This record gives sequence, C-alpha cells and structure tokens, in this order.
Amino acid sequence: MTSTVPALGTRTAEGSTLQAVLLDMDGTLVDTEGFWWDAEVAVFAELGHALDDAWRHVVVGGPMTRSAGFLIEATGADITLPELTVLLNDGFEKRISSSLPLMPGAARLLAELAAHDVPAALVSASHRRIIDRVLHSLGPANFRLTVAGDEVSRTKPHPDPYLLAAAGLGAEPGRCAVIEDTATGVTSAEAAGCQVVAVPSVSPIEPAPRRTVVRSLEHVNVPFLQGLMTS
Repeated sequence: MTSTVPALGTRTAEGSTLQAVLLDMDGTLVDTEGFWWDAEVAVFAELGHALDDAWRHVVVGGPMTRSAGFLIEATGADITLPELTVLLNDGFEKRISSSLPLMPGAARLLAELAAHDVPAALVSASHRRIIDRVLHSLGPANFRLTVAGDEVSRTKPHPDPYLLAAAGLGAEPGRCAVIEDTATGVTSAEAAGCQVVAVPSVSPIEPAPRRTVVRSLEHVNVPFLQGLMTS
C-alpha cells in the first residue's frame, strides 16, 4: 500500500487552539509492545540465541532498524538486518492476527477526537505493512493521515515523523498534542516542538516542560488536550 501522507503544507495559527493530535501506535493505542518482544524472542530462538530480558527496554519503542541492529550485535546472530526485519514483521503479524487488544481509553479517545472534529494522525516507527494491519482494529476513518517508520528517512527519536504529520495536517507543531508511551517517541515529539502527553508502557517517563505524564489514556480527553496549549 502506498503512503497515506499528503503533500506538506503550512498554516499560521494565533491563540492557543489545539490544531491536531498526533498519536503513537504500539503501546499507546494498542497493547502490542509485548507482542514485539515475543516475536523477537521467538525469531532469535530459531537462530539459536536466547535474548536477555534486560534488553527489552532497549528495543521497545524504537525504530525497527535500531532494535534489530542492536539484537544482531548483542547476540552475534548470523543474519542480515533486512532478513531479520522481514522475520520480525512476519512474527508480529502472526501474533496480532487473532488478537489485538486496545489500550484502556483508546477507543473512547479516538471517538471523541472525531466527534469534536479534531484532526488526528497515527505516527509510528512500525512499518507500513504493520500499520495497515493494525488500522483494521483502530479504524482508518479515525485518522486524517498515517506516517510509518519506513516512509521517512529518519524515524523516531528524530523529529521528522512528527514534523511530517503536523505539516500534512496543516498544523503548527507547537499547536499539536502528541501522545506517546516511550522515551524514544517522547524525544521525537519534543524535538519537533510539540506538546507531549506521555503514557508510559514499559519504562518510566518523568514530567518535564511541555510534557505531561498520565497513567492511562482514560485520563485524556479533548478539554485536557486543549488545556495543554499555550499562546
């Protein structure tokens, strides 16, 4: 499937209007971070290597190339990065084919954004093939556009994915609220100049300027996101 990212655009805004909400996918909207780790463990077991559970926080929430590259180096597995990427995506897809649980509050939040006509974008480090599969559960109509990790030259933790999403929606990054669950995603969003809501999944995330930490999406609604905007 071709990219759903439209041509870049700009828009000048005044005041403190919430222009758009940009949402991460794995661990933020869908409870899949454990699925990725399980897929990695299974693939490397077939290659004759056991993964150290301490590596989990390193590979979760980052781009596929970083995670896969780290695991190849850490284990010394005799496999190329492109070969491993295919195996990991295959293993993940098999795991979500029968069950794809949404995070608490995710369905309600997406419905609320749509009801208030707040533009939303899905911004993930996962590849396009994975995003398109997950969209069946999230509802493609809930997003004006989607950005995949293999559609940008530099994915998270670089700001490029969020800058692209904001521009594609015609929004200023500073008037966008980003919802993320990992430090990698938070770094990307903050580098883009967005307001960030962190909902930690695997590792703790501390509050910081322009960053609000909540325990669950059940604490996030449109008035809450609007309140994050500053003039």
